[in-house]
Amino acid sequence: MTTSPGLYPLTLYYESACALCNGEMTNLMLRNTEGKLRFVDVSAPDFDNPPPGTTLEDLLELIHAQTADGRVLRGVEVFLHAYRAVGLGWVVEPTRWPVFGSLADRLYPVLARNRHKVPRVVSRLLFETATRRAAQRAAQQRCTPGDTCTR
Repeated sequence: MTTSPGLYPLTLYYESACALCNGEMTNLMLRNTEGKLRFVDVSAPDFDNPPPGTTLEDLLELIHAQTADGRVLRGVEVFLHAYRAVGLGWVVEPTRWPVFGSLADRLYPVLARNRHKVPRVVSRLLFETATRRAAQRAAQQRCTPGDTCTR
């Protein structure tokens, strides 16, 4: 699969104060062995630089990303490109299927609005094992700036 040349590095704007968001971003951070993703915590006290055309409130409502060429992405599309960047595109590829994609686009904002109500235990169950595996994988694989990776 080819990707747009202006897509990566992709800057993800996320809220670390949300257990679910933080778990998912930690998982992506550990799998980001090629450096295709950058992470910005919008809940950090010193955060004051939202991407063009957005506000902090926008970033707290739905996940956003900014592509290398400056485009701003929102919602499910962010996850599609982020997971592709770490070699897990197959996980979110169904969001491009007609029926499932439409459903994902409608349900994600509902989940995003209610994410703080998700118990921490659910976040731990969803991401602890995946994060541990990602850390092991990242520790075993080293990449140089020229995208040469070794095991």
